[in-house]
Amino acid sequence: MRRIGLALCVALIAMPAFAETIKIVVPFAAGGPVDQLARVLAHELGPQLNADVVVENKGGAGGALGSETVARAAPDGRTMLLASLGSQVISPVLKPPGGYDPVKSFEPVMLVGSVSTLLVVSPKLDAPTLKDVIAKAKGGQKMTYGSAGPGTTMNIAGELLNASAGTKISHVPYRGAAPALNDLMGGHVDMLNADMPVLLPMVKAGTVKAVALFGPERSPLLPEIPTTKELGLPDVVMENWYGIFLPAGAPKDVQDKLEKALFAVAAKPEVKERFSANGMHDPLGAAAFKARLAKEFPYWQDTIKKLGISGE
Repeated sequence: MRRIGLALCVALIAMPAFAETIKIVVPFAAGGPVDQLARVLAHELGPQLNADVVVENKGGAGGALGSETVARAAPDGRTMLLASLGSQVISPVLKPPGGYDPVKSFEPVMLVGSVSTLLVVSPKLDAPTLKDVIAKAKGGQKMTYGSAGPGTTMNIAGELLNASAGTKISHVPYRGAAPALNDLMGGHVDMLNADMPVLLPMVKAGTVKAVALFGPERSPLLPEIPTTKELGLPDVVMENWYGIFLPAGAPKDVQDKLEKALFAVAAKPEVKERFSANGMHDPLGAAAFKARLAKEFPYWQDTIKKLGISGE
């Protein structure tokens, strides 16, 4: 028995053990695109950081609850935030949070990738192109677009189209994207705009019809679908992104280590292939991400004000 005990001790000592646990806080409920991305990153980051990397979902208040959790965490690299354009920029613009500053409370580490959004129409709507959609709306036909709620990127995309095309397509808000998509497929709303990874399976299955990409360039996943820029609506652009942040004050060496690890993960062939299959593109390092954010906040503040959108 003594020999067995000694052998077990030696085996345990020889086993690789991670030194610490690191959390990726997702400011949304489990199951959505941000949560799915977080779980890919957590799995791959563990060996890179010699740590147990776990995902913690903390949804609510348009992402503010999860963001505040990270903003108040110790800046020691053990807690990071995986945020989106919606949670990190648009929600704070619509309703400035009281518990943190969306700019000063975080250190941008990496923009993991951007995804274009797609305008799709109900299979019951006889409008195979965006030109047809606009013509029907201007011709007096009452039309609707669904969204995941007031102030969401889906709502903003719909109002960008109305403002640029001179249409008055009515907004129908839902409590989340899933019920909006169900009503779209059932023909109860005419169209909606959402992230490509969410809509792509339905487009491929033929349950909805894609008419325009709200991005600057066509996607290799749907090369036949034109962009709004090509269609003469260059201001109708809505690209979501997903980025990693640390609490403000995180040491530079901690930031650099995490950025290096994230790029190593993104460069892995299997991860790269998975990201590409979901339409994710153009990762950015910390400096470029910070520069982009410096433009994003004033742009969306001005745009949302012009469109008259509120989060209520």
